[in-house]
Order: sequence, then structure tokens, then C-alpha cells
Amino acid sequence: MDGAGGQGFGTGTYSSGKFSEPATADFFPRTWSFGAWGETLLASPRGGGLYAWANDSSVPASPVAGAPTQITQILTAPTDQVFALGCNEEVSGIFNPLCLRHSSVRKSAEWTTGSATTAREYILPGGGRIIGGRVIGACLLVWTNHALFLGSFVGSVGQPWRFDRVGDRCGLIGPQAAVVAGQTAYWLGPDLQFYRYDLGGVAEVLSSSVRHDLLENLSASQGDKICASTTSLFGEVRWDYPDQRDGVENSRYVLFSTLDGAWSRGEMARTAMIDAGPAAYPVGVDPSGAIFYHERGHSADGAAFSWFIETADQVLDEDRTVMARGVWPDLVDQIGPVKLSLFSRLTPQGEVTTVDPVALVPGQDRADFRAAGRFFRIRFSGSSAPTACRIGKPVFNVAFAGGR
Repeated sequence: MDGAGGQGFGTGTYSSGKFSEPATADFFPRTWSFGAWGETLLASPRGGGLYAWANDSSVPASPVAGAPTQITQILTAPTDQVFALGCNEEVSGIFNPLCLRHSSVRKSAEWTTGSATTAREYILPGGGRIIGGRVIGACLLVWTNHALFLGSFVGSVGQPWRFDRVGDRCGLIGPQAAVVAGQTAYWLGPDLQFYRYDLGGVAEVLSSSVRHDLLENLSASQGDKICASTTSLFGEVRWDYPDQRDGVENSRYVLFSTLDGAWSRGEMARTAMIDAGPAAYPVGVDPSGAIFYHERGHSADGAAFSWFIETADQVLDEDRTVMARGVWPDLVDQIGPVKLSLFSRLTPQGEVTTVDPVALVPGQDRADFRAAGRFFRIRFSGSSAPTACRIGKPVFNVAFAGGR
């Protein structure tokens, strides 16, 4: 299911509702939220109820009695409680996009507020609607489309949890667009800014050097499909998103390194990702439902695959032309041939001169070439089976070739 935006004229699916009248309902892609409850899997489709599956392939999942019937997202809290974020209110039964309800402790089917239960209901202030939430340490993070709230367990009989606003104008674009790495949360907002929150601090903008490409090309009304994930082995945070150049399904990604603050982007169709932990390697799913191991081996399931990494323009000297005469590669763990391509220009908008790709074999100390310019861009690439390498900081042999 594709997104069609919120309420208003021109939204909604084709032929739904009366002709020329505005839509009176929201149309979002169907996303699921899950939670482990002992040996039982809890699941909820966005806008639907709560279901439980007892890990028996012969028995289908069944609705959880007493749970809210219209839920935006579920969470299982460290206190052994199930949270329904954005749900119908207990007394009126009317859906309130800012309503939170949780079950009693260790009782996923007990949702009635009372003196004999620990189930409770909360209404977040500030307007808008709840988009999603994540567990961070012993706390919860809940995003609306405008703000971020921190949920803390206080143990009071009347109010076991309290929710404090820790960020304004930093909402969440879609239910799956946030991820927690250690004690830090990373997410993408409706303004297509990246954000970070460290537990105990405040939300802050995460400056990105690749944001412009996403800003210009995110498929309209498909922000709910954006999927955030981590690759702990390499300290990476990743957002897969639908790019209008490819259609309406996730097809490209942006990646942030928590180790050195570097950003990169690439093309790969993944609608869901999970870090290593449940499995030995990270696992990704493409739009067709095919499942892939990531970071395993050095080929595309035995076949060759093509890859490249390319820098932005580097200014070596603003006043004088530079002659690049060679490179000392800084490659480790290289498997298969790697090609180095060099692109140079004399001015920012000038004609690009391309040096023929230089093949680098494992262990090669130096590669010679000649290229003149003031702006240089380099690309490393490979296409073989197997193929792999880790790229450090290559050193170039240069000499000044003259003035302006």
C-alpha cells in the first residue's frame, strides 16, 4: 500500500469517497510494529488492533482481548508492559492520535484502568499526532509529528509513567524512521532534517552533507516507508527511503557513521532492516519480500557485484594549478581488483578531465598518472567475485604547475 497523504482535497486512493469532495481520512502505507512478550510475538498493523502469536506455525495470530482496537504503534517497555501509542481512548472508544495507553505489568491482555490494575492512559500535550516510539535504556521515546517526549517510569499508583517534552519542532516523519544505538536516538523529521538525542539531553539537528539529494528526490507522500536501522559492527546508522527517480518503493539510502561523523549515500532496495543479534549478520528485506544477509561474505551470493565510493571535489590550492602525478593507495583487506578514477577541473563549473581508471592490485604500493587542475574528485570501484576492501586515506604525489 502506498501513501496518499493526510486529509484534504486530492488525497486518498483513486475513486475512494465522493467525486470532488476532500478526503476525510488519512491514507498511510501499512507498517507493522512488533514486540517480544516471552515466547509470544505481539504485532500490530498501523491503524489496527493488537495480535499475539505463540510461536506455533500451525496456529495463526489472534487478537488480544481488551487491547485498543486502533493503534498507531506498539512498544514493549522494560517494565513488562505493552504500550499502545496513538490509540482509541478507553472510555469514549474514540481514536485520539495523542493518546497513550499501556497494559498492566506482566499482563498484556489487561487494559482497564482501575485501583486493582496498573493499566493507565495518558494524553500528550501540544497537538499533532503520535508517529512512533522507541525504547532507550530504561525509558521510552515517543515522537509526534512536532515534538519528542521522554517517558520515565516513576512508579506512582495514579501515574506510573511521566512524559516530558525534550524537543520541539523535531518530530518524526514515519513510524520506522527512528532508531536507537546505545543511549542515542537518531531519526529523520518531517522537515527532512536528521536529528539526534542523547539520553538525558535535548534533541539536536544532525548536520548532513548528503541531505540535499534526499530533500530533492524523496517520493511524495511516501515518508512513512522510510526505514532507519543500525549496523553496530561498523558504527553505522542508515535510512532507506523511496526515491522518486526510481518509483514509490524504498530504493536508496543515506548512511551516517557514529565513529567519525562521515555521511555517504547509495542505491539499494530495502524496506526493512535489522541489526545483527537475532541472527549472526544484519538482515534486510527488499520490496518483493526477498531476505538478504548483509556484511556476510564478499560477493552477491557467489556472483560478482559492482560497487563504488566517490568523494566530493577537493580543493588542493585555490590560486595555483596542481599536477597530480600518482597515489600511494591506503587499502587494507583488499580482495579482487580495485580501480581508481580521478576527475579534475580548473574551476568549479569548468570542464571535467577524466584520467583513465588505474587498476590497483592487492598490496600495490604506488600508482602513477598525470592530471592537472585545482579541483579533484576520486572514485574507488570494483566489480568481481569476491570483491572487498577497506579504504583509508590515500596520499597523492602532487606538484604546483603554475598560477591562475
